[in-house]
Amino acid sequence: MANTSTTTKTTISSKGKWSRLSKYASRIYFLLIVLQVPLFRVQCRSGTCTTPLQVTSSQLISSNIFPLPVVKGLLYPGAVINGLVANMTAPKWNDLLSIYNLTDIKEASAVTDLQRLEVLAGSYFCVAGSLIGILKPGRMSMFGTLLVIWGLVKEGILGKPVNTDPENAVFVYPTMLLALVCALFSVKYDLNKVARSAPAQPIARPLKSSSKSKLR
Repeated sequence: MANTSTTTKTTISSKGKWSRLSKYASRIYFLLIVLQVPLFRVQCRSGTCTTPLQVTSSQLISSNIFPLPVVKGLLYPGAVINGLVANMTAPKWNDLLSIYNLTDIKEASAVTDLQRLEVLAGSYFCVAGSLIGILKPGRMSMFGTLLVIWGLVKEGILGKPVNTDPENAVFVYPTMLLALVCALFSVKYDLNKVARSAPAQPIARPLKSSSKSKLR
């Protein structure tokens, strides 16, 4: 009983540590996505995109899935940080579409996005997973990050789709590794199964009297 109690306490302690780790990893991942830290460079519908949020925003505006103020609200924090880093000025709310080349996005061809469905779908999951992960960490961020990486690997190594312009070749920043680590550690695994140890089974032993009677 003492060993079982000690094991249970150790499991609960490790569960608490893992829960805190997943919470911190989810927050870091959220900042990477919302603040638009460059993770990759790929051709998208608006030109060149370096973050999952840029890929997602161009698709959301062109398809009218979400109201325009909602999309601009997602873009604004990262635009402010980038503006302060670049020239110490915060961009205006009305200039967001021109900054991200989204003014005429509805008239742009969708062929670029259709050729990179893995990056597009993965970016959706990355953005949604980062927002949901603040409230409840899950597997959506990990799935989206892995899907984006597969799309980048397929284009960079396998050459699909074929890119004839070296300046527009796919590129992966070192921060992509940080995003992958945060996405993996943001997953909350169920450690309750470890705490449920099987009860000790009593070993049945024959009585001495019965064993002697059998030998007679």
